[in-house]
Amino acid sequence: MTLHPVARLDELSEDRATQVQIGEQKILLIRVPQGVRAYQGDCPHSGAPLAEGAVCDGKIICPWHKAAFAVQNGALCEPPALDALKSYPVQVIEGQVHVGDVPSEPSRIPLRSDDRTFVVVGAGAAGTAAASALRDKGFGGRLVLIDREPAAGYDRTALSKFVLGGKMPADNTPPLRDPGFWARLRVERVNADVRHVDAAHRQIELADGTTLAYDQALIATGAQPKALDVSGANLANVFVLRSKDQARAITEVAHKGGRALIVGDSFIGLECASALRSLGMEVTVLARHDVPFEKQFGTQVGQAVRRLHEHNGVVYRTDAQAQAFVGQERVEAVQLSNGERMAVDLVIVGVGVAPVTSLLTGVMRAEDGGIEVDAQLRAADGLWAVGDIARFPLAGQPTRIEHWRLAQQQGRLAAHNMLGGEAPFADVPFFWTLHFGKRLDYLGHASQWQETHIDGDLDGFTFVALLINQEAVVAVVACQRQALMALLAERMRRPLSRTEALALVAQR
Repeated sequence: MTLHPVARLDELSEDRATQVQIGEQKILLIRVPQGVRAYQGDCPHSGAPLAEGAVCDGKIICPWHKAAFAVQNGALCEPPALDALKSYPVQVIEGQVHVGDVPSEPSRIPLRSDDRTFVVVGAGAAGTAAASALRDKGFGGRLVLIDREPAAGYDRTALSKFVLGGKMPADNTPPLRDPGFWARLRVERVNADVRHVDAAHRQIELADGTTLAYDQALIATGAQPKALDVSGANLANVFVLRSKDQARAITEVAHKGGRALIVGDSFIGLECASALRSLGMEVTVLARHDVPFEKQFGTQVGQAVRRLHEHNGVVYRTDAQAQAFVGQERVEAVQLSNGERMAVDLVIVGVGVAPVTSLLTGVMRAEDGGIEVDAQLRAADGLWAVGDIARFPLAGQPTRIEHWRLAQQQGRLAAHNMLGGEAPFADVPFFWTLHFGKRLDYLGHASQWQETHIDGDLDGFTFVALLINQEAVVAVVACQRQALMALLAERMRRPLSRTEALALVAQR
């Protein structure tokens, strides 16, 4: 290893990170009371430049997807990253910072001998995060990960954002873990459908009749897209989008000049509209709301999103709904509720999802099918539920949120509590959505607010919108303000006043 002079100590700050380079290696420097810390410069999740994010409350926050790492040692604090930062040796010599060109050996908690069996049902965002965290935290007992899909878990968010628009082949959808990861951690990955989870007797029955007793289990079965209960819904080329196979099937029939119909104005629905329009398809959206995303973003931002779609050629309709799909073997037309008949080549149904929870007994089920959990995400003795299926307390209200990153946050927290912790969920929900190259980030979860304060240009999609209720910021939506949103991802863990929020907006 060779030490390289990279910066002056007095050039570094404790409230921001500085990127330097040794050869082709990007290195992140942060000043701390004890000296300087040096870490890999790109986020291990998807390669975002961490120097463009924020440093807040002892954490480094990624600008893209808000993963967070401890300033002191690079440890993972928040997903969607699943690994800590690589650290590099540092020496300060006469005010000059020198960094080694070989990363230090990572420190790991040794696995502790344990005769218990833990089972994770579901290997998507939440299940993968939970199983990884259990081993990271030193659980050395038997760990079984049950996955209904043959291929290991992958990043589903890429399907509507990148795969459908031809920016990424379906087979290149990023895996959540490399192929040999589970074997290295002695995790038994079982490809099977679960027939029944009996919370009272702590037993899981697989579809083939095999039973598995557990000491602790985590249910992360996620949600499945809702189908339309109309004639012709089973025709070929009528799709929902949840898996790589479905994304691949859509891209095989999508073509320039073809006619696509999107039923529903959900986030996935409008991301699909954007993707297919970018391929040159004629795209019509049958929407349920005059203003898309109004419930989440507010009227003004929602109207800007609709204008963006219409400016790019999407036909956005609220005057009729799909009554039937018509065709011989594949869909050829849609019969609308106003009597109109519209010719189509493919249909994507994006009218929401339903939690997959019918396999559980011995738990409390909410009206929407979600599983009632306490603040620690416990559904019953020895049983935990996370992600799309969990109805958990948020700001004192039972809430179920279908966000990819939140599922990972809850998976990590449940892992901690399965090992004896009692930490309540206190993280900030975050998601992002992509439309015609415009990325919108959303922090918080607001069911109501009194005012929307907008700083910037809505139609230019360079803005931040603060959703304010009783002088407190309850949610934020922004475009092209990634450093600010990285800071707020941590700062919003505690109450944020309008006054402080406006000061942060002005600074960033």
